[in-house]
Amino acid sequence: MLSIVFHKRRRLVRRLFFNHEQIRTMSRVKRRTTHPPYWHVLKNVQRGDEKISSDNLRFVREVIQDKYKNKSPIKGSDLDIEKTEWDPKTKRSGVIARNIGVQHMWEKDGKKVICTVLHVLDNHVIRYVPPEEYAKSIIGAKVFRNRKPLGCLVVGAEAANPDRFTKQYCSLFNEVGLLPKKRLARFIVTPNAALPPCTPLTAGHFVIGQAVDVYGKTIDYGFQGVVKRWGFKGGPASHGATKFHRRGGTIGTGRDKARVWPGQKMPGHMGSEKRFCRGLKIVRINMKYNVIYVKGTVPGPTNSIVQIFDTLLPRRKFTEAPPHPTYFPPEDGTLPQEDIWDSNLHVFGSPSISV
Repeated sequence: MLSIVFHKRRRLVRRLFFNHEQIRTMSRVKRRTTHPPYWHVLKNVQRGDEKISSDNLRFVREVIQDKYKNKSPIKGSDLDIEKTEWDPKTKRSGVIARNIGVQHMWEKDGKKVICTVLHVLDNHVIRYVPPEEYAKSIIGAKVFRNRKPLGCLVVGAEAANPDRFTKQYCSLFNEVGLLPKKRLARFIVTPNAALPPCTPLTAGHFVIGQAVDVYGKTIDYGFQGVVKRWGFKGGPASHGATKFHRRGGTIGTGRDKARVWPGQKMPGHMGSEKRFCRGLKIVRINMKYNVIYVKGTVPGPTNSIVQIFDTLLPRRKFTEAPPHPTYFPPEDGTLPQEDIWDSNLHVFGSPSISV
């Protein structure tokens, strides 16, 4: 009888602590991970120790060139896109950009404005997932649990050598006819803003004066103490202080609650958090180099990857129709304005004093 009870308890312990899904949802403290989710396709090639000869390497490059030489991105004018009307409830796609630094600009009254420069990479639509299919996925089932489901656009950026990626990852781009992209992102869109695969997305997707939301990861500082992480004062510098200069002090009480409360500020990993900066105003767009200037700062260090999309703030949404579903160059072949500035900014090179 005791052996039966022992085996039952053993099976219960195995089921609780060795279940693959249970382990991934146990921790309530760990907010960041260093690995992609387990439902993503393996991306990078696991390289071995053996070296490839120069002849074999040349052969591999020739095969890649033959496979992709006749495949090129489709221009916007060649796509068969249904013309739909824009309404205030429309959710358009976003773009993937790189934070390339901060630049100061000046308004016409002399006020200095700090702007973040975001370079929109070679963005292309990889796939459109309809609402019925996306609602059955792992993420879609959580997001649209109690509301009407929407579609999803998979956007890729930064084409790279296919030799760097696995066969499973490269197969995601076979139907599109594009080189594999380094970066992938998903954007929730309404059905009237859906785009066919291979559609290019540029800086013209947004307009001057528009408010956008920027999503990215904050700067990773690693393991830090309470003085740097939480701004604690620390202990005294002298007069009897021994090894207590940057310590946090007590972390609990010895009375009724003789334990450490959840959320106690202690040393730990600082930074690398997913953050949104909402309501940033676009003050300048360079159409030639696909560069967007937003007023304010964005999460993440220089050279980090961010996502830009229309703001969700109710009072800063569109009042007029934007480029819907995205921007395409004029069909008559006329070039758009190369550099577009906000009306309140002082354009360098223009006269500042008029007589």
